[in-house]
Amino acid sequence: MPIIKEIEDKKETIIKWRRDLHGIPELAFEEHKTADYIENILKGFNLTLHPRMAGTGIIASITAGNSQRSIALRADIDALPIKEKNQTNYCSQHNNTMHACGHDGHTTMLLAAAQYLSKHQDFDGTVYFIFQPAEENDGGARVLVEQGLFEQYSIDAIYGMHNWPGLEAGKFAIRSGEIMAAYDIFDIEITGKGGHAAKPHLTIDPIIICSQLITALQHICSRHTNPLDTAVVSITKVRAGEGYNVIPQTASLAGTVRTFKKEVQENIIAQINQIAKSTCEAYGASCKVNYQIRYPATINDEQESQFAFNAAKAIVGEENIISDNPPSMGSEDFSFLLNHCQGSYVHLGNGDSAGLHNDHYDFNDDILVTGASYWVKLVQQQLT
Repeated sequence: MPIIKEIEDKKETIIKWRRDLHGIPELAFEEHKTADYIENILKGFNLTLHPRMAGTGIIASITAGNSQRSIALRADIDALPIKEKNQTNYCSQHNNTMHACGHDGHTTMLLAAAQYLSKHQDFDGTVYFIFQPAEENDGGARVLVEQGLFEQYSIDAIYGMHNWPGLEAGKFAIRSGEIMAAYDIFDIEITGKGGHAAKPHLTIDPIIICSQLITALQHICSRHTNPLDTAVVSITKVRAGEGYNVIPQTASLAGTVRTFKKEVQENIIAQINQIAKSTCEAYGASCKVNYQIRYPATINDEQESQFAFNAAKAIVGEENIISDNPPSMGSEDFSFLLNHCQGSYVHLGNGDSAGLHNDHYDFNDDILVTGASYWVKLVQQQLT
């Protein structure tokens, strides 16, 4: 079966939804205009709108037939603190905020699927449409879980989808097991002894210590992690000093850690603390380490990934599905949902676009119908 013709016939309307959303990007838990826009469209469909969760999260459902089975489809709705540099007539209307990750497209594909399924209830069971806030950094999915998503709604399996620049437009990458890495952050503050830059021997220079620490932390992956395991330690912030002739009292650095295995994550946490402490002590300084575990790894279930494969196959053909795409060291808070429910998260090719989180990124409108058709076929196959 190719893409669904009725959805394709509404492509102009669907594109308008996407571009309207692109123009009103909002940050985590502030997606009020976005949520209102989504809700107003959903009110025109034959479905049930439920009370909001996580502040701006929208949940709608359709029940058909007599089965007690159910699945949930999730799209993220938040944007990023990036100033858009595209020159289109639907650019961001909000300063320094941009849909640079395609969440406007994810939302639109789910809206289009909800519209079709509300008219064609040719399935047996319940479909939940979850429009989730705050995927970027703030863990909106975690908040949904904490507020009782899976206690309030009986969900047998949950599915997510993300566009993927560099993958040919309309192709799917689907795999079971590891798909996205765990996401942690850390901050290290070094306290030395400040003084005149012309008399460094009278100081304990935190900048020198910081530079040594940056190099030492890179040894965690190369010398303290099994080469067969995957891990990333990246330093992303370094701050110290104000003047040309002053050695400061303190310096700080910060970064991120990405892992798949719990034991690798625990080893890295221990190594960061040990290396920071011993390096500073060697120079007569002290330090404070603040390590935060943010998102768990996204691990797809085998059975649900096969279901996702079957649905995509029905839409684009097996030749357009990549089943051996390597996992990404990027992270995804869909992992919180998978920790509480069976499910699978897939990638849909966005073509030769700018990369995610890039100020020139734009969602490829040509894949909107493909993604919406995939959602519909997944429902039809799972709730036969």
